[in-house]
Amino acid sequence: MMPGMNMKNMAKAMKRMGIQQNELEVKQVIMKLEDKELIFENPQVSQVNMMGQKTYQIIGEPQERELKTEISEDDVKVVIEQTGKTIEEAKAAIEKHKGDLAAAIMELKQ
Repeated sequence: MMPGMNMKNMAKAMKRMGIQQNELEVKQVIMKLEDKELIFENPQVSQVNMMGQKTYQIIGEPQERELKTEISEDDVKVVIEQTGKTIEEAKAAIEKHKGDLAAAIMELKQ
């Protein structure tokens, strides 16, 4: 917010510039990153529409949650068949390489 400007005048100025802002009632926002998730509980979310382009502003404190690689039995079987390693070794290599079977197999073959 700009110092010295009241919200009503700010809204009028934004409207003249073709900017519309709406407050959304949001319970949770989850942002999935490469290696983790950011979870915002009861955040303040604004939707801004400027010349047809919608953007969202999120205000709140996120909780971080690490992502775990989903490992299927089929993936483990493929790695075992290709490398002759144990189930535990295959799972560990798949987790280390975040589900990249080729990388897991290459590592275990070395």
